[in-house]
Amino acid sequence: MSEPLTIGSRGLAVRNLQAALKLAGVAVEVDGDFGEQTERAVAAFQRRAGLVDDGVAGPKTLTALAGRDTSRYLKRQDLQQAADRLGVPLASVMAVNQVESRGEGFAANGRPVILFERHVMFDRLQANGLSEVEAAALAAKHPALVNRKSGGYVGGTAEHQRLAQAQQIHAVAALESASWGLFQIMGYHWQRLGYHDAQHFADTMALSEAAQLDAFVTFIETEPALHKALKARKWAEFARRYNGPAYAKNLYDVKLARAYAGFASQQEQAA
Repeated sequence: MSEPLTIGSRGLAVRNLQAALKLAGVAVEVDGDFGEQTERAVAAFQRRAGLVDDGVAGPKTLTALAGRDTSRYLKRQDLQQAADRLGVPLASVMAVNQVESRGEGFAANGRPVILFERHVMFDRLQANGLSEVEAAALAAKHPALVNRKSGGYVGGTAEHQRLAQAQQIHAVAALESASWGLFQIMGYHWQRLGYHDAQHFADTMALSEAAQLDAFVTFIETEPALHKALKARKWAEFARRYNGPAYAKNLYDVKLARAYAGFASQQEQAA
């Protein structure tokens, strides 16, 4: 399944989901139409499985329905602990998780989701002691891995191959030049986030989505303006500070506001 199933989805994939929910003992009509009843059924199953109960049937929900291991997946209790640490409602953290995360913290090969940034590698080589002339020479020799310009992405598990190749050039700079996990935290933040070194950060990101969430929470805690915007639910300000000036083009603030309203409503009804 390429896209998660949610409100408005229709067809065989929805029918199969509903049949699996019913087989798991969740009351739902098998009609191939993902409406509010199916959303409630999915959320009920997610709560029972200990997953984040957002009512969206993505790969994690399907994995749980199939009876496979979900131990490395993010749990509702992880989000609650994050909300408590940040001093914000659970609905705020659930909204940020839904909009700002990649949806999955691990790739098909079991490794953390990463994206290697060649232009960051150009900068991190210099931060790790190389001169600009030396970095430029490496860029001329390995333009797909070291470059003044962004790009060169191959996506998916192949990004780990790019990272491995970059590590042959400079191990630390390479780890610092990739974004890691659910929330795409750049490796060069390792010191700010309290890790021993870049390798310790990378190893921790490989443990679980909860470990990736912990890094994200620390990232917010160590940037007071970002934390303040989240507490005040100033979604445009939060999105601008987290995603940069292009946030409005991608409607991040609108998506955050809608997601928060939806989760807050659900929690009020469940109370």
